Amino acid sequence: MNEVLRQALAASRLTDTEVAARLSVDPKTVRRWLSGQKPYPRHRWAVADLVGIPEHEIWPETAKPEDSPTSPAGLRHVYPHRWAVPRQAWRELFDAAESEIGVLVYSGLFLADDTGILRIFERKARSGVAVRILLGDPESPHVEQRGIEEGIGEAMPAKIRNALVLYRPLLDIENVELRLHNTVLYNSIYRADGQLLVNQHIYGTPAANAPVLHLDTHTSPDMAHTYAQSFEHTWDTSKPCIY
Repeated sequence: MNEVLRQALAASRLTDTEVAARLSVDPKTVRRWLSGQKPYPRHRWAVADLVGIPEHEIWPETAKPEDSPTSPAGLRHVYPHRWAVPRQAWRELFDAAESEIGVLVYSGLFLADDTGILRIFERKARSGVAVRILLGDPESPHVEQRGIEEGIGEAMPAKIRNALVLYRPLLDIENVELRLHNTVLYNSIYRADGQLLVNQHIYGTPAANAPVLHLDTHTSPDMAHTYAQSFEHTWDTSKPCIY
């Protein structure tokens, strides 16, 4: 019996039938996982994201040693896809910020659509943390091109406008700034003080399917500084978002 999984589903108020529907598997499969069978990696990642608990806590045997090939020297972790980053990892990143939070994306709608993340941004801003959000200008030709590259066309500007609506309540809070940029993004950057999650951009591949690097200024100061400089340069050349 996987007691951790059982408790996680109970805490998330999810039944085996609901989990099966969300992951497109048979309910019997979910019950086998509860009885102790280990799911395929893609299902483990999906379940971990669903309940907001790291994969290795549900299935300890999947924990990687520090010298694992999936965690090269200088990197805290490498995720094969953005969707494989557990929801809790995003929240822990931003929740650890003491001085600044930064988001550099085209739309980053998955964050703006997460009420828990928005609450963290609000709470941190009210405590004095500078929250800076950079979204792509929906009128930018680079945004249009990225939409074409990802195969979603005009949906990219629409996603940005949706994110703007979701972020709007935060803009009334001191220490929150939102700007629009008109740059070609080679990666999306998510910052919390010295920690960064960097989502690579790959031609023809949606950002959600591209790898994410987790690094910080202690284990990889040169890389972290390079990405931080890129963020600052983009911020300096962006324009305030005016409603």
